[in-house]
Amino acid sequence: MENHKENAKVFKALCDPKRLVILEQLRNGEKCACVLQESMELTQSGLSYHMKILCESGLVVSRQEGKWTHYRLSVSGREKAIKLLLALTTPNIENTDECSQ
Repeated sequence: MENHKENAKVFKALCDPKRLVILEQLRNGEKCACVLQESMELTQSGLSYHMKILCESGLVVSRQEGKWTHYRLSVSGREKAIKLLLALTTPNIENTDECSQ
């Protein structure tokens, strides 16, 4: 069950339109929190909430530079998400139950 809780973090990160916009912006490279906050018209606490979820999912990583936090997409997080989605959506042919009519 614990593994399911960890895996659910990936999907939680992807199920919010604002987080999808943030991911789209990060596709163009690392961004400072101040840039993301301004472009999305979010409060600091609003952006912080979304970034916490994205970082906990592993899709985004952060680094501190002075008082600002910089965010970028995580290659390992992307690979984990791809593998997870494939694992969950690929039928296990050996274990399929067939309905008999």
